[in-house]
Amino acid sequence: MDPVFHFPAASEADAGVAHWFAVPDPLRALLLPWHAAARARGPDTRELLHDGRPTICAGDGAFLYLDAYAAHGAISFFFGAELADPAGLLEGSGKRMRHVKLRPGRMPEEAALSALIEAAYRDISRRISP
Repeated sequence: MDPVFHFPAASEADAGVAHWFAVPDPLRALLLPWHAAARARGPDTRELLHDGRPTICAGDGAFLYLDAYAAHGAISFFFGAELADPAGLLEGSGKRMRHVKLRPGRMPEEAALSALIEAAYRDISRRISP
């Protein structure tokens, strides 16, 4: 069974994602630059609102989603357990998923988080390649 989440309905600009970020919430605002960073990974990046969360895909293969909780924002990686994480940013113990928490005043190191996003994009691109 292919564990990749395929979302053929993902588009270049999803109105649901725009609406999600338009809600006044300081934790969503923390995630906005990382949404842009994920979308800038390659010309094939797409987005959609899945289960109420902005989800970013390479083609139709999802590689991360964003969410805002009561005390933190999170960038969750669908195959995070398989990503190299020398900075130790990833949290979680699921079979595949891992996440990075963003908190006001306690943000992760930008270069390390950018490297994780890039690695997740490359990983899903490899998984969906014919």
